[in-house]
Formats: sequence, structure tokens, C-alpha cells
Amino acid sequence: MTDSGGPGRKLGLAMCVALVMGNMIGSGVFLLPASLAPFGWNAVAGWALTIAGALALAAVLARLTVAFPEAGGPTGFVERAFGRVPSFMIGWAYWISVWTANVTLAVAAVSFLSVFVPELADHMAITTIALIWIVTAINWRGARAAGRFQIVTLAVKLVPLAVVIALIPIAFASSRPVALTPFPAEGLSWTTVSASAIFTLWALLGFESASVAADKVDRPAITIPRATMIGTLATGLLYLIVCSAIILMLPADAVAKSNAPFSLFVERYWSHEPALFVAAFAAVSALGTLNGWTLVQAELPAALARQGLLPAWFARENRHGTPANALILSSAIATVCVLLNASQSTSEMFNAMLVLSTSVTLWLYLACAGAALRLGVATPVAALGLIYAVWTLWGAGLVVSAMSLILMAAGLPLYGWTRMRSAPARRE
Repeated sequence: MTDSGGPGRKLGLAMCVALVMGNMIGSGVFLLPASLAPFGWNAVAGWALTIAGALALAAVLARLTVAFPEAGGPTGFVERAFGRVPSFMIGWAYWISVWTANVTLAVAAVSFLSVFVPELADHMAITTIALIWIVTAINWRGARAAGRFQIVTLAVKLVPLAVVIALIPIAFASSRPVALTPFPAEGLSWTTVSASAIFTLWALLGFESASVAADKVDRPAITIPRATMIGTLATGLLYLIVCSAIILMLPADAVAKSNAPFSLFVERYWSHEPALFVAAFAAVSALGTLNGWTLVQAELPAALARQGLLPAWFARENRHGTPANALILSSAIATVCVLLNASQSTSEMFNAMLVLSTSVTLWLYLACAGAALRLGVATPVAALGLIYAVWTLWGAGLVVSAMSLILMAAGLPLYGWTRMRSAPARRE
């Protein structure tokens, strides 16, 4: 095992912002308007509340990083406030959500690419597994190799978002009228706004990415807070503008039934040919997000191992400073997950990702907000973040919350085994 290296091997501000935004802007945003279309203007309100809540939680993580730079990220904050068992449960469940989401991202990327190479769809499982291991190979070369790849893919994935934003004023300036969805006469519905929040938060998952990879960040106490706030705010505003335009400037029924809402918008306000390229950009978006989360899926169990919550085996690094064992094991589990779910459709796997990733990550956010309150860090903002996390978890439903709790408890036997193995060493 080698040392992680000096600043030359670590992630700077630009790479951290790319990691945060790249992990947030994934394949889901290209399908999200279809899920939000039935909510109409209530979804716009849901976006506003979600962005505010995400910024509050991002600020909490940023302040915790400044206050406890040696903690090593969210699980370290939870351990300081509540102890080792809650820290392990949060970290374990979050790790599960990451590699599960990676499976879906890989499937989505292959699905988008099959528009141009139809043969890929005939061998979905094999192609998906190949993509997972290609991205694993990129991350094997170290955090900076993954960071450079993330910057390139982020630049490409922003193109379709920029196209939609550019088409908005062009559409209103043209002679062809825009059939804007009218504001509901009865006003907004709090229940409906709450129901839309689980979808909007799902699209913003990932603002904690820089904190999770704290050990690979140059000057983390400065870089992580800046990257977290910049990335969260920029992504939230992009989503608010783009998704609101698509669901309000197109017929709700058409958007809800569409497998490619972005393409539908571009075709309606531009032409058919440019709309075809949205699939290519969506594939790059999914690939870039897969790359960023692959970095996280290796760093997270390694951080747990360094805290003594998982066996030290998970933290062993290769000569590039990558937690190689954690990386390979995570991708191997993802491969098994692909094989077990080979018969499912892309939409079914997306639904599974939304339910699992959002619910489990909500517990992480709730725990970090609670940790900040207990440790006396950014108390007013932490209180707002805690209220937002509870509100969104309530909107997700009892079944989802119970599922995430079961996932947390599932890793306790491994935690107990780790503690038993380390007990003799502590007594010596």
C-alpha cells in the first residue's frame, strides 16, 4: 500500500465541483420531467423547496468539514456525534445505495447508446457489465484520473441543458404560440408539493460527494465547502429552469408518456434531427455520473475501514492511491446485481434506484444534520436541514423508510465481526 500522495495527486476545486455536479447531473434528469409532469406548477414549488433544503444540508456538510477536517467525511461526523454503530449503519447503507445506483446508471448509458448501435440492446447485460469495468479501470488509475474524466464528461453533459435553456426565450419570441400550463385556480397543494419532493431530491442526490471523498481532496477544509455549495446551487438552478420549462411548455400527457422528454422539447421547439443527439448526450451524462459514483463506491468503504468500522482489507490502496480492494469488490457486487436483474426493464431498474438511493441517502442527510446540532455546528441551518430531511422522508412513505432501516441493520453482523477481530489488538 502506498500513500495517497501530495497535492499533485489530489482533487482541486475544479475537479471537486465537477465531482459534485457530475454526480448530481446524471441520466435521471433526462427522464425526470416525465415523472414530474403530472405535478405541474406544484413540481416547481417542490423544486424550490428541495433546492433550499439541499443547500441547507450542503451548508451543514461544508461547516462540519471545516470544523472537523480530520473526521474523513459524513460517517466520521456521525461517529463523533452518535458513536460507532450509527456511523457504521449510515455508511453501510449508503454504500449499498451507491453501487445499486451504479448498476442503473450503466444500464441507462447502454440504453441511450443503443439508439445509435441497436445491437447493444440485444446484449444489455454483457454490455452493461463491460461498461462498469471500463469505468472501474479508469478509477483504478487514481482519483485525479477519475477527476479529469469527470471534468470532460461534465462539459459534455451540460450541452443538452444549455440547449433547452437557450430554446426557452427563442420559443417565446417566435410567432408560434407557447401553450404554457396555466397556474391552478385552486392554488398549490401542499400534499402534491410534498409528493413531488421525493422526485426532485432524487435528482439532487450527490452534493455530499466531495465530503465522502475527503481523503482525496487537496486542502479539504477549504475546497470541500466551496465545491459543495457551488456545485449544489449551480445544479439546482439548472434543474429548476430546465425541468420547469419542459413540464410547463409541453402538454403534460405527452411529457408523462415520453421516454425522452428532453428530445420531445428539442423537437417541438427546434427540429427532429437535433433531438436525436440528446440520446448521445444522455449516454455521456450517465457515463460521467457512473464514473463519479465509482470513485465514491471505493472511497466510502475505505473510509469506514480507516475508522475501524470495516476490516482493514477495504482500505488497502494500489500504487495510484486507489482503495483497490473496495473498488474491485464494489464493481463485482454490481456485476452480480446486473446478472440477477437481467430480465428487468430499464424503467423498472430506475424506479428501484429512486426508491433505494433517495431513502437511504435521506438517512445520511438526517444523521449529518443531527450530528451538527449535537456538535453545535451551524445550528440554525442544521435545524432547517433536519426539518427538510424529515419532511422528505415522510413524503417517501413508511415502506421506503422501513426498507432503508432494514438495509442499515443488514451489515451489523460484519461490523460485529470486525470489532471482534480488532479486540485483541486493542487489548495489547
